[in-house]
Amino acid sequence: MARRFLSHQDLHHLHQALVLAGFEVIGPTVKDDAILFAPIKSIDELPWGWQEQADAGTYRLQHTAGRRAFAWNTGPQGLKPWLFQPRQSLWRAENTEDGLRFRSVEPEPRPLAFIGLRSCDLAALKIQDQHFLEGPHADPFYRAQRAQLLIVAVNCGRSAHTCFCVSTGDGPEARFGFDLLLDELEGGYLLQTGSDRGTAIAAQLPLKKAGGKQVAEAEALLAGARRQQRVMPSEAELAQLVDRLDHPRWQQVAERCLACGNCTSVCPTCFCSKQDTEGDIQNRQAEQVRRWDSCFSEQHSYITGKVVRPEIRHRYRQWLVHKLATWQQQFGRSGCVGCGRCIAWCPVAIDLVEEAKALLEDTPQEDDHG
Repeated sequence: MARRFLSHQDLHHLHQALVLAGFEVIGPTVKDDAILFAPIKSIDELPWGWQEQADAGTYRLQHTAGRRAFAWNTGPQGLKPWLFQPRQSLWRAENTEDGLRFRSVEPEPRPLAFIGLRSCDLAALKIQDQHFLEGPHADPFYRAQRAQLLIVAVNCGRSAHTCFCVSTGDGPEARFGFDLLLDELEGGYLLQTGSDRGTAIAAQLPLKKAGGKQVAEAEALLAGARRQQRVMPSEAELAQLVDRLDHPRWQQVAERCLACGNCTSVCPTCFCSKQDTEGDIQNRQAEQVRRWDSCFSEQHSYITGKVVRPEIRHRYRQWLVHKLATWQQQFGRSGCVGCGRCIAWCPVAIDLVEEAKALLEDTPQEDDHG
């Protein structure tokens, strides 16, 4: 479908069409001084006029004069918490008169329509799909919810100081993974479809033919977003990080890093997890749960009585080298989609791009393979 035009005052028709199609609409909202995705009952709940100012260790919202719903780039979360949940019950056990009984936990997916996802989010979703769906043991909970997902993506009309999706090849325009795609303009939205479901939703909207000036405005916004971005080293250069395991920079960054795991929590591609058993105080029932974990956790590297990455420098090195270098061997590309969340939400302002550049510099190496 060629790009069509939807006026600002008609955006509510999109929300209405999604609801009538049976979807719960999840959209960006302003909550706790950040852009967070949550169920929305009306487009009035979108962050009209809000824009983030992000830098290393900094994320602030400011209200701009313009009336746009998607003037921001990212918040601290994307799709990940909705598909790979922070806490997932796997199975339960109960003590009964007939003995111990185990029962499985069945997936309970909901039809969800997301409005406002960006190209970096779609690239991250593709990586998560590879991990959770491909191979002999697909995750049933992820698979069930993924099948119930409809995506209305939005191209970025600007870039934050933390954005570098151009370097990773993932933006600022969305090229795949959406059902509907919007470009937000001064007077409305260019709209194109990417699936049969998206086409069916678009058929219910009061669309008009897009004019040449509107298309040119959208292209100019994308070009501006590209120019505003910083540059990450190429994947070929990042692959050389495996030869920098003794670089003195690891110790330098460890002296700042808190090992808090914020970077892995906000990263849309991280998927580490652990399993715990929860029981009631009377020991009548127990539940096996999966929780998000982080390679910054000391226990994450506990193997047969030993923590193999006891120091923060080891854990930071594991995260960065895997994300940017060995991930390429695992998935055929870097694990970074250039969203910059880890930079903005690091409490001590550690900058992934700057650390990668520093590690690739030719400097004397130490004889410590710890």
